[in-house]
Order: sequence, then C-alpha cells, then structure tokens
Amino acid sequence: MIQLPWLEPDSTAFPCTSQALAEPNGLLAAGGSLSVHCILSAYQRGIFPWFNEGEPILWWSPSPRTVIYPDQLHISRSLHKAIRKGGFSVSVNLDFDAVVAACAEPRRQQSGDTWISPDIQAAYNELHLQGYAHSVEVWQNNTLVGGIYGIALGHVFFGESMFSRMTNGSKIALVFIAEHLKQWHYRLIDCQVYNDHLARMGAVEIPRDIFERELAKSIINTPAPTLSANAVDISSPWQQQWLTENDQPGATQ
Repeated sequence: MIQLPWLEPDSTAFPCTSQALAEPNGLLAAGGSLSVHCILSAYQRGIFPWFNEGEPILWWSPSPRTVIYPDQLHISRSLHKAIRKGGFSVSVNLDFDAVVAACAEPRRQQSGDTWISPDIQAAYNELHLQGYAHSVEVWQNNTLVGGIYGIALGHVFFGESMFSRMTNGSKIALVFIAEHLKQWHYRLIDCQVYNDHLARMGAVEIPRDIFERELAKSIINTPAPTLSANAVDISSPWQQQWLTENDQPGATQ
C-alpha cells in the first residue's frame, strides 16, 4: 500500500518534488485543499492536483515533464488549411465554465466519472475570477466546438485540458493561445504528461529538474497579462498575421 505525505487543510508544505514516486509517475502527496492559495503555491513549484471523484486530493510532479515551447508549435498541413479556410471564430475568457464542462464530458461518457469533478470546476472557476485561469473558445455557427483552459503565472501557461467537437477544434485553440503567448514572450506551455496528440503538435519531454529551473526563471508573483474577453473572429488581424507568418507551402502533414 502506498504511503503518501498527508497535507493538512490549506497547507502549502509540499514535500520536495524529488520524493515523488516513480510509479505511478509523479505522485507526491495527498490532502490539502483546492483553495486558490494552495493551488497557486503548488503550480509555482511544478505540482498540480489530479484525482478522481471520491478520492482525496492527490498532488503530482511527474518526470519527465511534457511541455510545448510556443515558438516551436508544430502546425500540420491539414491544420494550416483549416485555419486558412476559416468558418469559425475564436474567443478568450468568454465562457470559461462551458469550456471546463466540455473538457469533462468525454471522460464521463467513457467511464461515468472524471477527474474534472464539481470541486475541480469550482476551484478553477475561482482562479478564473481572480485572473489566473483562462479559456480559449472555438465557435462554429454560435456553437462551442473546441477549447482549452489553463493557468497563467509569470511567463508560463499551465494547460489543464482541451476538447474538440469538430475536427481540429482543440488544435485551433492551442494555435491561437500559443501565438498570443509567443508575442508576450512566454517561455513554455506546460502539458503535464505525454500523449501522442500533443507530440504531433510539437510537445517534448524534459526532466523534472530542468522544468523546475524553467519555472524559477519564468514565474513572478503577479498574474500574467490579462487576456481580452472579446470574441475574436477568425478573419480578424490575428488570422491574417498568422497566415502571413506561417504560410509555408512546405508545411508537413
């Protein structure tokens, strides 16, 4: 039976991340709370909550860590074509709750539960209200068809989850926010753990100690620049600028 350090409510006395288990990869501690103070203290150290409904809060710091450097995002030929074609719009922070709820849906449909529990949704909604958590929404015919949400601290965006209800929906959201982060000189997008979908978008794995050094260089004790809450149409200057900078006939599949 796994014996984990137990955190008292609202405690931020997380163990050193070097104590995280190798299997399951990165499991570090249990307990604590989902208060804004506790969650932000964890993220500043490269730790995040991840647990199923009915379990105590579990805190993780996996190694290797999966990240995307905004200026190294990989755009496939089909995704480039989809952005060029348009037919949808993009917004930021317009419906944070809907994006989080949509990210939870596939897990509920597959297994009847999800780590994006009502408690998690409430916690990240409070982070959103305080200016730390942000969402990107992709719309088609006024219907939400894709999105991503996460936390911005200093010059790091911690991606939490994304979803698609149309082909390339989540990818378009990722391209959009990566472009903004690149313009704001963000150092990286934290993707937490590896999957093939992210790898095809340019995600790479780095050792925990290198990731933590990146955090030390990048995180400051103030929220990142506030993203606009206004809807941004895909035919806006953002798309035109992106196409100008990225319209490469040799784009890969």
